[in-house]
Amino acid sequence: MKLLSTLGVIGVLRVVMPEWEKAKGVTVDASYDPTALMLEPIAAGAKADAVFLTSAGVDRLIALGVLKAGGRVDVARSLVGLAVPAGAPRPDVSTVEATKQTLLAARSVVYSKKGQSGIFFAGLIERLGIAAEVNAKATIVEAGTTADGLIDGRGDLAVQQVSELMLVEGVDIVGALPAEIQDDLVFSGGIFAGAAQPGLAASLIAAMADPGRTALYTQKGLEALNRG
Repeated sequence: MKLLSTLGVIGVLRVVMPEWEKAKGVTVDASYDPTALMLEPIAAGAKADAVFLTSAGVDRLIALGVLKAGGRVDVARSLVGLAVPAGAPRPDVSTVEATKQTLLAARSVVYSKKGQSGIFFAGLIERLGIAAEVNAKATIVEAGTTADGLIDGRGDLAVQQVSELMLVEGVDIVGALPAEIQDDLVFSGGIFAGAAQPGLAASLIAAMADPGRTALYTQKGLEALNRG
């Protein structure tokens, strides 16, 4: 079975998928990338059985007829947060003003150009009126985990989905952005129209949406949406 997935739910998939593969006696061929990087090739004809993307991405592909209509399953809500190198002082992100000052004081903020969090963050600093100052010293990566930029010294503050920041060892999560400036992002599953293995695709999505996974989602920096 083939799966295409956003980076945001990798932490949960790494736990759920091996258990599911063993129970079903199948192997998943999985590819991971930010939603923004996946949408074009999928819309252009890239095929799989199941997909996990942002809810907006899934809806777009349903509208195009690429994914089955009515098949969107919301699995988790994600928050954009910040991280620093392990052991470094944790800056204040408790209020909007404190967060602005934290971003302005950073030596270099690492964020992604094409990831959902990076697209959101680029717009956020514009709305906060600090885009010129932050971008003048920012480290903007094409895609991938921004916290890698803390490990190799390119920056001292990384911005990304909390679940993605947690994928990198050697960093400390400072916290999520304040609610007033937070992105309300939902990750969802979908099944490809004409999927070779639609039953298995539905089964994997159901396993990810199992209400018994609530604690796992929390552990991986996400909020489970299907709580039974």
